[in-house]
Amino acid sequence: MTATVSIDARFNGPPGSANGGYACGVAAAFIEGTARVTLRRPPPLDTDLVVHHEDGRIEFRDGGELVIEAEPATLEVGGLPRAVDLSTAEDAARRYPGLDRHPFPTCFTCGPRRPDDDGLRIYPGRVEGTDLYASPFVPDTTVTDAVGHVRPEVVWAALDCPSSFPFTDLGVVGVLGRLAARLDAPLELGRRYVALGWPLGRDGRKLHAASAITDEAGKLLAIAEATWVVLRDQPAT
Repeated sequence: MTATVSIDARFNGPPGSANGGYACGVAAAFIEGTARVTLRRPPPLDTDLVVHHEDGRIEFRDGGELVIEAEPATLEVGGLPRAVDLSTAEDAARRYPGLDRHPFPTCFTCGPRRPDDDGLRIYPGRVEGTDLYASPFVPDTTVTDAVGHVRPEVVWAALDCPSSFPFTDLGVVGVLGRLAARLDAPLELGRRYVALGWPLGRDGRKLHAASAITDEAGKLLAIAEATWVVLRDQPAT
């Protein structure tokens, strides 16, 4: 029997398509350990995507069209630029640029126009004096499993958007093209975390950045490296 997956409309990013990190996490579930996931087109919502196994890789296809590829990977982002405690993250979130201007304001991860009881409500703002962006992250019962752990695909979603705001804050809008992530320890219901993002560089329309989630003491729990693709009506230099 052919396996299929479908991404519920709740987990949107841009209108009409899935949150990139969440979609990557759904695909990464088919890979053991650290995974690298590439989005070949905006992942559709409420659509049965056929799962193909190809030489150790996973492909999700919509009909004959390739949507997502996932493969095993190693991740060498390096250490965090600095530890950020919860109070510093709370202060940074007050400067969240998405509150005033947001390209996708109903995004599951970072959209300020979600209902109050929905979405991850991760609002990364700049940590003063750095190029690091930080936000508190407090998971609720809608994103945890039966034992109170945040579902892995939701952790991928939490790693997604923080890596975009170092560029969005400069007025550059992109969409996620690739995400590689390593989840080192489970996140738990009832605990408070810090979501971080920082830039790694730019190559034309490709924006490179990293993100992480730590506990209140600064212990690294998950880390990711992202490639964002600037929308074509944005400057390329």
